Amino acid sequence: MRKIMVTLKRVVDYNVRVRIKPDGSGMATDGLKMSVNPFDEIALEEALRMRERGEAGEIAAVAIGGDECQQQLRTGLAMGADRAVLVKTDAEVQPLEAAGILLEMAKREKPDIVIMGKQAIDDDCNQTGQMLATLWGRPQATFASEVQLEGGTARVTREVDAGLEIIEVQLPAVITTDLRLNEPRYIKLPDIMKARSKPLETLAVGELGLSAVPSLKPSGYEPPAQREKGERVEDVAALVGKLRERGLVA
Repeated sequence: MRKIMVTLKRVVDYNVRVRIKPDGSGMATDGLKMSVNPFDEIALEEALRMRERGEAGEIAAVAIGGDECQQQLRTGLAMGADRAVLVKTDAEVQPLEAAGILLEMAKREKPDIVIMGKQAIDDDCNQTGQMLATLWGRPQATFASEVQLEGGTARVTREVDAGLEIIEVQLPAVITTDLRLNEPRYIKLPDIMKARSKPLETLAVGELGLSAVPSLKPSGYEPPAQREKGERVEDVAALVGKLRERGLVA
């Protein structure tokens, strides 16, 4: 039976407005609601549906970060993951470092499929899945909107600029999820209670023979420029006149 590894990242909840710290050194997250990255929730939901169809067996959820990430792993266990592993580090984890850590976890877990969100909503990098597949030397199918498993292959419908693309990849493989793949299930109270008894293992990043020292150092953060206030015009002629004043039309 196929084994699936799913990644879960702790991010600021998508309903919360994030602000820059006054000194420009990063994002002000103290006191904000934190959640599982929405794309990762979709990844876990797809793994659960595979298991319900009899296409997969064990589902292991993996997170990278501090002890606070246990909250998101418990959410994953409540959704239905069988067990969870926290790779503990207090350092800022960038895509390349995350991919290296997940590579060691893939070697340790030996999954048939790694499913992860196509990107995290905090940095929007859209890099970790591709980097993991490259380091692991396995096929990748990104931006999946439909996944069908048959034997040792996965048939994946991808959302691309030109429309939809269908590819087949040999397993083991890395699949990253797009929004239209599924809608994650609602977690019920009994599932939350059951999640408390499911195994959650903690590993120091050093136990994998790695360090999470960032390869890039941000020089600073600043909010986007404030949009100018809009101006209402009476008719099309007035609109064209305003555009000409600003040199936008000849």
